[in-house]
Amino acid sequence: YGLFGTRSLRPEAIPLKVKIILTGDPFIYELLYTLDERFQKFFKVKAHLDDRIDRAADHVRQFAQMIARFCREEGFRHVARGGAARLLEYSMELTQDQDKLSLELGDIRDLIREADYYAGQSEAELIDRQHVETAIRSRIQRANLVEDRVMELVKKDICWVETEGSKVGQINGLSILMTGDHLFGKPNRITATVSVGREGVVAIERESKLSGKLHTKGVMILSNFLKEHFGRDKPISLTASLCFEQSYGPVEGDSASSTELYAILSALAEVPIRQGIAVTGSVSQKGEIQPVGGVTRKIEAFFEICRHKGLTGGQGVIIPQKNVRHLMLRQ
Repeated sequence: YGLFGTRSLRPEAIPLKVKIILTGDPFIYELLYTLDERFQKFFKVKAHLDDRIDRAADHVRQFAQMIARFCREEGFRHVARGGAARLLEYSMELTQDQDKLSLELGDIRDLIREADYYAGQSEAELIDRQHVETAIRSRIQRANLVEDRVMELVKKDICWVETEGSKVGQINGLSILMTGDHLFGKPNRITATVSVGREGVVAIERESKLSGKLHTKGVMILSNFLKEHFGRDKPISLTASLCFEQSYGPVEGDSASSTELYAILSALAEVPIRQGIAVTGSVSQKGEIQPVGGVTRKIEAFFEICRHKGLTGGQGVIIPQKNVRHLMLRQ
C-alpha cells in the first residue's frame, strides 16, 4: 500500500535453451490465437495430429506388431490370430469407419490387458477372439445402465415403439444418446398431421423450445423441399405438424429430417408406412438423402427391440447409401 519499501532479490540470468510443445484442443488454440498476441509470437509452428489412419496393409501390419510388442513388454499372453482380428475390428468400431483404424492406442492396450485376464480365467495359452469379445462386452456392461433402463421402458411399451403393421403419418426415427464414454441408439415414434392452412411445417419441439439449432435447420430444409415441389405455381395451403412422441428433453441434429419428410408425405397422400422399418438420414433442399452419424448404434438399438417383440423377416433400417462404409455391426 506504499507504506513499506521492499526490494526483492534479482538473481543473474542463467543461460537456458528450452523448447516448449503445447498440446490441446483446436478450439482452445483458436481462442488463444485470437485473444492473446504473445501466443502467436511464442507458438509459431502448428501441427494437427489425427486420431485415426487408413486401414492399409502396412498399417494393419504395424498394428499387429504393436500388439505383440505390448504383450511382450507387459508380460501378457500373446494374441492369437482370431484375437488380433477382433482387436482390429474394435479399432474400426472406435472410428465408426470400415476404412479407418483408431490411433487411441491406450484404449487398445487396456482392452488387451482385460482380455489377458479372461484368457487366464479360462487357462488358455493365447488371447483368442472370445477373450477379446468378453472384454468388450464387460466394458459395455459396466457403462450401459442408462441404456438398459431406456430399452426396458421400450420393451415394456411404456416408451411406445411399434414394429408391426402399417400406419398413416407415423414412422420410426432413430436417435443417439451419449452418457460419458458410452454411445447408444434409441428409436422414437415420429408422427405428422396435416390440414388446410398457411402455417407451413410446424415442429412441436421448436415451438416448445426443445429444438436445437441443427434440428430447426433440418425442419426448415424439408419445409423448403415441400415448397419447391408443391408450390411452384401457387402458394401451398398447408399446415403440417411434426412431433417426436414421448420425447421430454432437447432434440438436436438433422439426422431425422428425411424421416420427418416421409411422415408428412404419408399424411398428405394417406399412404401407410410399415412400422417394421426405421429410418435415419438428413435431407437436402433438393430431396437428396445425406449421410449422418451413429448408424451402427441406431441399427443395433432397433434390432434389439424387434428381436424382443419378435422378428418377422420384414423389419429393417433404411440408412443413406453413403453410410454403408460406416457400418461396424456386432455379430
